[in-house]
Amino acid sequence: MQDIGDILDNRVLLVALVTCLIAQALKLVIELVKNRKLNVRVLVTTGGMPSAHSALVTSLAAGVGQTLGWASPDFALATVFAIIVMYDAAGVRQAAGKQARILNQMIDELFDEKHEFSQDRLKELLGHTPVQVIAGSVLGITISWLARFLLVINSP
Repeated sequence: MQDIGDILDNRVLLVALVTCLIAQALKLVIELVKNRKLNVRVLVTTGGMPSAHSALVTSLAAGVGQTLGWASPDFALATVFAIIVMYDAAGVRQAAGKQARILNQMIDELFDEKHEFSQDRLKELLGHTPVQVIAGSVLGITISWLARFLLVINSP
């Protein structure tokens, strides 16, 4: 039971998770402003602005750096992890989304009149644009710094 208590006391982890939730909530707000309708599906889907993946991992890396030091191996590990996640979000998953879009278009054109193809459409919004990844990273670092600043002010 003490392990769960230790996890709940891990401020770096909690700030990173809150950052991810804030990024997801911002997607809802951006969708509402952009399309003038409430689409709660954006809360649980991948892709979109800002990248919640990027916000999470950069907040985590910044929190590790603030807590254990910028020269620590832990910060190096968290930073490399963040770079891999962001590269994957903007590179590999973005490319997979483009391929899905092309395949869906091919299926639509091949089976336009004939409904012989009964498979679900491929999910097209998988990854992020570089701007979405950068916005998520800026959000993650900003929230990590704000949380650190607020914790210093409010500590006894």
